[in-house]
Amino acid sequence: MHRVTGLLNQYVVPALTKVSDNTYLSAIRAGMVSVVPLTILGGLFTIVAHPPVSDWEARLTRYSALLQVPVTATFGLLAVFVCFAIGYDLGTRLKQEAIVSASMSTLVFLMTQLKLPDLTFSMEGLGSNGLFTAILLALICVRVQKFFTDRNLVIKLPENVPPIVYESFLSLVPLCFLVVSFWLIRFVAGVDLDHLVQTAFKPLVFALNTLPGILAYAFLVTLLWSVGINGDNAVDAIVAPIFLQYLTENVAAMTQGQPLPYVTANGFFTSFVNVGGTGATIALALIMVNSKEPGFRKVSRLSLPTQIFGINEPIFFGFPIVLNPIFMIPYILNALILTTGSYLLMSWGVIHKPFVNVPWTTPPIIGHYLVSGGDWRAAVWGAVSIVIAMAVYYPFAKAAERQRLQAEAAGVAHE
Repeated sequence: MHRVTGLLNQYVVPALTKVSDNTYLSAIRAGMVSVVPLTILGGLFTIVAHPPVSDWEARLTRYSALLQVPVTATFGLLAVFVCFAIGYDLGTRLKQEAIVSASMSTLVFLMTQLKLPDLTFSMEGLGSNGLFTAILLALICVRVQKFFTDRNLVIKLPENVPPIVYESFLSLVPLCFLVVSFWLIRFVAGVDLDHLVQTAFKPLVFALNTLPGILAYAFLVTLLWSVGINGDNAVDAIVAPIFLQYLTENVAAMTQGQPLPYVTANGFFTSFVNVGGTGATIALALIMVNSKEPGFRKVSRLSLPTQIFGINEPIFFGFPIVLNPIFMIPYILNALILTTGSYLLMSWGVIHKPFVNVPWTTPPIIGHYLVSGGDWRAAVWGAVSIVIAMAVYYPFAKAAERQRLQAEAAGVAHE
């Protein structure tokens, strides 16, 4: 085991850490996180317009269009906000004028969403269908901006000019280049950028809403955590736009009174799989809260309050779970079991699919209830999930406890 650990630390961990810390992936992550409040707000209005009480929904029919306004203003313009946020964050990271980077990226994106001959915006493109295009254009635009700036291919005014005017002219050359380039691509050459990008990502978009696909994702996330890398952050830049697109489609289906199309929409993994933290570690804390081994007992009691809000680093590194085969096995296994159970229950219509975005720090059971739009059966499944996770952890936890007690009795310091 020490040899395996050494190989992982020497070859695997540095490479994966480098990928996780990549500037462009970090900017995408930051941009996706910045729109979370918008999706929460839109989700709240969706619940009000379509509450789990049928009589209440019937009474609100006359106000449905009015209540739909905040939903359209958030979910319907999601790609615009994402493009602006990523452009701003990446501009900051690349030491550009961030507000100029964001404005430039958003302008180019909005231009590509115009339709000929009436020159109106494609509302589908401004929402979830344009998410991947928005991300790609934000990365390209800021990179082009940096290219021109680094090579001094910009218009510089005298230093006594106000900074806002100076920066505006500084961006004029790269902005002209970007506008002309994408005007030629989109309108002269007639390339549908949204369709092109969606086609490229279609296999991944399809796979993540299947049981094998989401199981592979769950395995990868927990495996990365098991070697000391934040698995959620490492792959979030790739999967977050897809899960958010699923959520937007579910919201649209809900407002139109149609069946929700996606099981693994945003909220599925954070609420139904990461119960009290990735790997459902709240169950491990509950088992060991009265452990006979003082170290396990103390760590469990200290970490339990934070685990209620999904923060499990104290127990993860305190036991530890990382690179510890006794705990790594149930840690990964729980994610796979809860993923399978939640997916099947939603596919069979036993509990509602996610259509409300809630913060990942929302406590278990409450999070299950809110994400599913107030489905009490989802809350029950949340409680059952914790019991299942405790059953999986129990034999491994007691084995680790016995091992630790025996080592202490023999006067051997545990690692």
